[in-house]
Amino acid sequence: MAREDEETRGERALSAFERLLMAVSMGLLCLITMANVLVRYFTDISFAFTEEISIFLMVVMTLVGASHAFAKNHHIAITYFVDRKPHLRLAARRFAIVCSLAMFGLLAVLGTKMAWDDYRFEVTTPSLGVPQWWYTAWLPAICLLIVIRLAMQLRRGAR
Repeated sequence: MAREDEETRGERALSAFERLLMAVSMGLLCLITMANVLVRYFTDISFAFTEEISIFLMVVMTLVGASHAFAKNHHIAITYFVDRKPHLRLAARRFAIVCSLAMFGLLAVLGTKMAWDDYRFEVTTPSLGVPQWWYTAWLPAICLLIVIRLAMQLRRGAR
């Protein structure tokens, strides 16, 4: 019983962290976009450099949202075949989770290599000229969060 409470607390903490990251990303994205619209309207000048930051925030929000969707079982699923064969539902669900684990695990590994290359070769962003790894380092980190969420789903389904 105590172990289940710990897992529930851990899952709640992860959910709160994900919601915080999504809210911060969305808030910053709204502020940047609003500032860009106001400046463009009043001065006919565009903050083109903000596109870089906006794209980064959209990627973070999407990946964190995917993690949260996996945890809450709200991701898109095609259930045509498993609805017709209910005895296959559990096996199909486990197979989908294992495939997602493999994909996001691979994305974390390749994202780490990409971030390391960006750091090693001192790649800078086109608009702001900041180190590219500032943006690419988030990809493997959030993919690991998704892998943790998927592993929790797989473990919960095994019980």
